[in-house]
Formats: sequence, C-alpha cells, structure tokens
Amino acid sequence: MIGRRSLLGAGGLALALPAIPARAQEAWPSKPIRIVVGFAAGGATDISTRVMQPKLSALLGVPVVIENRPGAGGNLATEVVVRAPPDGSTFLMGTIGALSINTSLYASLPFDPQADLTPICMAGNVLNVLVVPAERPWKTVAELLAAAKAVPDTITYGSSGVGGAGHLAGALMDRMAGVKTVHVPYRGGGPMITDLIGAKIDYAFSTAPTALPHVQSGRLRMLAVPTLKRVRSMPDIPALAETLPGYEVQNWYALVGPKGLSPAIVARMNAAMREALDDPGVSSSLEGQGVEPIPTTPEELGRFIREEAEKWAPIVRETGARVE
Repeated sequence: MIGRRSLLGAGGLALALPAIPARAQEAWPSKPIRIVVGFAAGGATDISTRVMQPKLSALLGVPVVIENRPGAGGNLATEVVVRAPPDGSTFLMGTIGALSINTSLYASLPFDPQADLTPICMAGNVLNVLVVPAERPWKTVAELLAAAKAVPDTITYGSSGVGGAGHLAGALMDRMAGVKTVHVPYRGGGPMITDLIGAKIDYAFSTAPTALPHVQSGRLRMLAVPTLKRVRSMPDIPALAETLPGYEVQNWYALVGPKGLSPAIVARMNAAMREALDDPGVSSSLEGQGVEPIPTTPEELGRFIREEAEKWAPIVRETGARVE
C-alpha cells in the first residue's frame, strides 16, 4: 500500500509551499467552490470528500459544495471539470481510475487526464476489501474461487464503475486464479453495496469506508484485503496474496482542477488540502474508514499520476479489460 514515505520520498512533508501573493489570496475565492465526485452519494469517494468538506470551507472562507456526477468510471465527472473555466470554482476529486487507468481501459476519451487537468493535492490511499453477502456460504477466498471454477460465468462481482480499482481487482483475480466471473458495474459504491447486501451480486472489492459498516453489522462477510501482506488495522483478515501470490491492487483519491489554473490558486488550494488532511479530526475520521491521508505538493501528485498510468497500462492489457 502506498504510504507517505513512498509517495513523498525523502523530502516528506517538509517541502515548502510557494509563496502566495496577498492580493491573489484576497481575490480568490470569492464565491462557492464545487468539488465534483464521479460516483454516487454513499460511495467511498463521496464519503471521504465530505469528511474534508467542512474543514476546507472553513479554511477557504466560502461554501464548498460536493456535486455527484456518477457514470463511466468517473469520466463524466472528469469531463465536467476539464470543460470548467479555470477560475478556481470547480475541482475534481479524482480516483485511480479516472486519473490513471481509464486512458488505457477506454478505446477513446474526450480528454487527456494528464494534459487537461491541473494536479492540486493527493487526498488519500483507501483500503479495498473483498466482501460477500453474509448469506453466501464462502468463508475464504479459496472457497469463492472453487465455486467460480465449478460453474464458470455464473459468479458475479460488482464495482463502482467500469475501469475503477474494484473492476480491475476482479479482472486480475480472474486472470491469476484461472476463473471466469461476471462483472456488474454500478454508478458508484453506494448502489453497488446495496445490491451486495441484498445478495443480488456475489462479491465485490469494495472500498473500506463503504463496506466496513455493513461488515460490522453482520450483513457482509470480509474474506480478504487485496494486498501483499495483512494490514495492521485488520490483522485477522488474510491478504489475498496468501491465496494468489503476488496479488495486489491499490486505490487512491486526489484533488485536481481544470487546465490553466493560476499558480496562486493552485498554491492556496494545495495549502488548504494539506492543512485539512493534517487536521486531527479529519485524519482520524478518514483513518477510521480505512483511508490513509497523504497530502502532497502539486508536483508530487503530477509525477505520481504519470507513474500510476505507466504501471496500470500493461496490467489493463493483460487482464483483457476494455471499454469501447
């Protein structure tokens, strides 16, 4: 899992923020700011963004409004922000899918995430969990895979949208285990988890903020985390690599804006994000939901998005996942 040290390098969080001219600070923001989320309300991206929302509003001195634009693995929301004027009124809480995976997954996109968006700040790395409805008989990953092998193309798994981490996590598990399951995409983690609880689908790689309340209530059963090793916060939950050696899928969120944002707006929004993520109340709330806050500079985020795109391109090809 990505941590602060691996992402930030030796410089850590001590990197100095660029100076912000007083006049620019006074000029912006002067009206409400909207943060567009590419998934339905109730999903992990939405939940995490709303945790940061009050602190950002207090720091910036204007209302911060969350706008949900679900669909196409985050592409619809991304296009809204790409086409928005670069006046600092519109930002995107992007995900690994929209910012790094979809360029390889989709046959064509009306935008280039790296060329048409301005990196602002990494928000966090979110833990995914492999969960099944409580009424399903499987207690381990091995039992789930045995059922999938016994009757190919019948076991179904849901995701928050085509191209997201949950989609590719299932496709990668199929490939590594030699099974064939059926992907069912939703317009966000909220609708997907509702159908999973109702046993309309068989399993999902859900973000921890979305799944954990239902695991705790007994409506879902957690089988594994898609990591190489067990995570410290859930020592009793197996890493999926214990069943499929080498298996690992990560997930993350980051704030970006439209191309052409002024350096002063980028600097102040980055400073607000970093202060919000370092706030004890915000960070503890995020960590309690399985999200590790990872504030960065804009330059670090831009580099990370490029590296992730390069990493996932061959994996997308290998899994055979493709959206025309």
